[in-house]
Amino acid sequence: MRKTWFFFLQIIFLLPFLDACQSADVEESKPDFWEFPAELDFDAIQNRGFIRAIVDNSSASYYIYRGRTMGYEFELLRNLANRLGVGLRLIVRHDIEDAFRLLNEGKADIVAINFEVNEERKKYAAFTQPVGMMKTVVVQRKDRTHIDSLAELDQKKIYIKKGTIYKDRLLSLQDSLQLNFTLEEENTGLENLINKVVQEEIDYTVVDDDVALVNATYYDNLDVSLMVSQANPVSWAIRKNAPDLLNRINEWIARIDRTGYKAILYHKYFLNKKNSYYRTSSAFSSVSGGRISKYDDIIKDGADQLGWDWRLLAALVYKESRFNNSAVSYAGAVGLLQLMPVTLQRFGVNDPNNPNESLRGGVSYLKYLDGFWMERVPDNTERIKFILASYNVGHGHVQDAWRLAYKYGKDTRRWQNVAYYLERKSQPEIYRDPWVKSGYAKGHVTVRYVREVYGLYESYKVLVES
Repeated sequence: MRKTWFFFLQIIFLLPFLDACQSADVEESKPDFWEFPAELDFDAIQNRGFIRAIVDNSSASYYIYRGRTMGYEFELLRNLANRLGVGLRLIVRHDIEDAFRLLNEGKADIVAINFEVNEERKKYAAFTQPVGMMKTVVVQRKDRTHIDSLAELDQKKIYIKKGTIYKDRLLSLQDSLQLNFTLEEENTGLENLINKVVQEEIDYTVVDDDVALVNATYYDNLDVSLMVSQANPVSWAIRKNAPDLLNRINEWIARIDRTGYKAILYHKYFLNKKNSYYRTSSAFSSVSGGRISKYDDIIKDGADQLGWDWRLLAALVYKESRFNNSAVSYAGAVGLLQLMPVTLQRFGVNDPNNPNESLRGGVSYLKYLDGFWMERVPDNTERIKFILASYNVGHGHVQDAWRLAYKYGKDTRRWQNVAYYLERKSQPEIYRDPWVKSGYAKGHVTVRYVREVYGLYESYKVLVES
């Protein structure tokens, strides 16, 4: 009996250990994130309606200048999305491993970062035909730390972005030239490393020449002439199991090479140094200043009154007036928020060119529209779309579309159901329906307006702090 009891106790004490061993075995056998990528090819992207691309927030890729989204990769991707007939959603990431992880998990479809293709990277993704040629250069100051040759990197410390090709390239250089330098990898953006050189926090970094050239145009003390490597082809990354998407992107790359579109865009961002300087050194650039406009403070105050994210109100102001307080539309709307004379009078705006008055009047009108739709559309996120549409075309036309959605048994609390009928309000069979009270309207323009304001807002959220 004692032996049996002792044996029983041994089993009880051993069970947790056995479970731990089993868990460890399971953990060890867990596949790497790139081994079984999500099953998403072009047909799934087309059904979804938009393509998701990973970019970097830099003067060479994607940023905001005076409220407008810009960047070389951004404009290329926008052209690609138009060619594919889908919308575009952008994801900003500095971490390259994280970018590959999102790609393989199906949370992104393209990594639009310039990759030199090697065997190691082919484990993580497939790669497009080359989208360009890229050199690698040393970024340094024109001061006592300045060097004139790669051999002078001996005994120096070089900071590089983690996960890039620069590490292998510099280690190869170290072997071939018999140098003894230190490499420090940082999980940050290339431009952050360049800024550290400018601020004298570090002496040397290595980056792609396109980013280096743009920064050298507005930092007089930077030298980017020392090459680590000659120009090599660079590509974008796609999931390995998305051959249709890859083929379509390769066809598009061949097209923009053939038509000269890529060359024109390259000139705009990298060869026109004056424009590059103003776009990326402005206080109203997400790369340097972090502000959207000179009216950010009063926009924030107005957004607080509405209970909105201030970047959403900023997107509306940009869409209405491009932040021009003296703008006048063909229909007679004036000021930052383009108010019509009857609205100006209704909400007590005496000087529509005064940005404070214009914004106050616009916010009052938006609050009125919020109250109008409150009971019909309780969800705040959905209601904002009704408010934006009403601001653009008038709430009478949006209410007509709401009535039609109700008539045909649709959920009238959801914008997409009401937008369906608003888009068709220029068709006689729709605007002559007895349920319609306000008649004809170019509703498709308004639906696009809401989409564009929200698209700009999404960019602001990614690139500008709340």
